[in-house]
Amino acid sequence: MSTSQEYNAVIAECRALFEKKMHDYGSAWRILRAPSMTDQIFIKASRIRSIQTSGIQKVDEDIRNEFIAIVNYSIMALIQLELGDTDKPDLSFEKSLEFYNKYAKIAHDLMMDKNHDYGEAWRDMRQCSFVDIILQKIHRIKQIDNLQGKTLVSEGIDANYFDMINYAVFALIKI
Repeated sequence: MSTSQEYNAVIAECRALFEKKMHDYGSAWRILRAPSMTDQIFIKASRIRSIQTSGIQKVDEDIRNEFIAIVNYSIMALIQLELGDTDKPDLSFEKSLEFYNKYAKIAHDLMMDKNHDYGEAWRDMRQCSFVDIILQKIHRIKQIDNLQGKTLVSEGIDANYFDMINYAVFALIKI
């Protein structure tokens, strides 16, 4: 399979879980503000790093599921950035999937462009590096939040979410 095909297969798996959770919970995630989304991703990445570092896993949920959650929370955070905060679940199943597909495609296109320029260097990276980079992106987002979005030379918050999607997908391809 090509990188694009592998990527699309992983995104299809992530989307399938997103769809099931939309069925079960609706768009309850919409009440989470963007910083709360970032913290959810932080929790998932921290758990992966803890398991990688200690070699001990006490909760019977594998690392793969955590990377899927990172993809889905990152896409939901991008949706939140576009739509803004709300106090109630306000997205239909269909509209949520439209947004999901939109941001998954943007992430895919970005990955293809970067993959061209970097020559698939990610294939030689270790899983621990993917997690460390995701954690770094989270800290960058928190710093940009602290600066109220006013950066001097840095990419915006959305670029960091897109990178987290792509690093999580790379990890899932390699698992």
